[in-house]
Amino acid sequence: MDSDIDNLMGHIGEFGKYQMRQFLLHILAGGTAGVHMLSLVTVAATPDHRCLVDGVESAFNATYNDPDMRQYIPVVDGEFDSCHLYDSNNDTITCNQWVYDNQYYRSSRVIDWNMICDHRWMAAVSQSVFMFGVFTGAVVLGSLADRFGRKTIFCLSGLLQLILGVSVAFFSEYYSFLFMRYLLGIFGSAGAYITGFVLTMELVGPSKRTICGISFQASFALGVMLVALWGALIGDRVMLQVVYGLHSLLIIPHFWIMDESPRWLWSQGRIHEAVSIVERAAKINGQDAPDRAFYVSRGMSGMRTKEEMELNTPKAGIIDLVRTPNLRAKTLNCALNWFANSIVYYGLSLNTGKLLGNPYLMLFIVGLVEWPSYIATVLLMDRTGRRSLISSTMLLGGFACLLAVFIPNGTVVTVIVMIGKFFIAASFAIIYNYTAEMFPTVVRNTALGVGSMCARLSGALTPMIGLLDSLDKTLPTVIFASLALLAGALALFLPETAGKPMPQTLEEGEEFGKGDTAFSSCFGGARRRTASLAVPEQSTPRNDIALNIRD
Repeated sequence: MDSDIDNLMGHIGEFGKYQMRQFLLHILAGGTAGVHMLSLVTVAATPDHRCLVDGVESAFNATYNDPDMRQYIPVVDGEFDSCHLYDSNNDTITCNQWVYDNQYYRSSRVIDWNMICDHRWMAAVSQSVFMFGVFTGAVVLGSLADRFGRKTIFCLSGLLQLILGVSVAFFSEYYSFLFMRYLLGIFGSAGAYITGFVLTMELVGPSKRTICGISFQASFALGVMLVALWGALIGDRVMLQVVYGLHSLLIIPHFWIMDESPRWLWSQGRIHEAVSIVERAAKINGQDAPDRAFYVSRGMSGMRTKEEMELNTPKAGIIDLVRTPNLRAKTLNCALNWFANSIVYYGLSLNTGKLLGNPYLMLFIVGLVEWPSYIATVLLMDRTGRRSLISSTMLLGGFACLLAVFIPNGTVVTVIVMIGKFFIAASFAIIYNYTAEMFPTVVRNTALGVGSMCARLSGALTPMIGLLDSLDKTLPTVIFASLALLAGALALFLPETAGKPMPQTLEEGEEFGKGDTAFSSCFGGARRRTASLAVPEQSTPRNDIALNIRD
């Protein structure tokens, strides 16, 4: 029974030396995930470029900023047109050879394959394919981790992301490269990151799960900073990708030094193994060892009644999220928040090269600015409540992005974009806990799954939306900002969950938060109808908790 494993885990405390050691092993996967997720920002960077004027210059001696080329190439806003030049009749035509600005990028997939102008879609698809790999990995590897164990999938993913992360550097054919990127998305960002997160959530006490969960996101941001650091130091895109892939070497020793989740072992009937791990953990933490005979007896008894309990437990699924009006409204509202958070987060992260200044420095700052954001979130979330904080951070992030559209490119725009990233990172961190607290136990993991799917979908669409800048340079940013503003405004209609008992059944979930909006709270409207709900027992974490991460 769940209460037995909870009691067993109580022997090691909330967060001692043992949990710290295991947590530091798990969180390494957050850093490698960040590296793989944003690696194309440098490996497939798009430098400034202009047409090569054949017959006037050659590819071997041409320089991007040659002022003599202004008579052959149109100039737009003081810059060379990237894709057109004048023919002998002074008509504008499309070119098929280019000169790249090598101030920051001397080697790139974009340069190798000329993924610019009419072929810009190739670079966007490369990132979108990776995101679809993340989606596949979350669904497939999550189920496999439930079946074969968290440690098994974690270590397998670490090995495969090492192999794929290094080998993808040597693929010179575009569609083979896409396939490898898809596989890398499965194992490089979804596999070890998800199972590492679950291992931590199943090991630490309830009071430590919020800070540990946000620490995984901070580790992801550190991975983004490493992408920028190595990109600035290594000029060759092949060697750069190899270095990114080699980060996964950090995960290989985990096979020998990391423990399986005692909760998962218990759920599989491997009671002796679960108790042995807890005994060792209790010793490291200086706690009293559990009574082995008692817990083995209880565990075996619980396994005998597990099947009968499952047969008598009513099933609930995704349809129940939209079957009744209140749950349906909360589901759609939360889904929009997940979608908007992800699309703005990755929209800002993937487009740092368009900011004025050193693109490596811009990317580094984009990762760095998330750290104070997460610290502020941890300090404020329980004080201000979820609703007001997620709404305000989404609105402020949206306003910052929208404001950047109307300011000429420069240092001020860069500062505003970083402010926007600060707020979006905060709201993205909040939505995980908020969703889990809002929905009843019987569909809580399903609700997280729906939100996570929306986030992955928007993450895959982000590079494609970026292509709309060919119509209007401000259009992608306006779309990102509008979604953030819409989601932030609608979040005010969600119920507050801080300090409230979480609903357990579908009936309680439908009643939870009825009449409770930011406006009813401010103006003395209806009180929440959840006050009479009993506080549920702490449930054993399942692998679906894996959906409670940024992906």
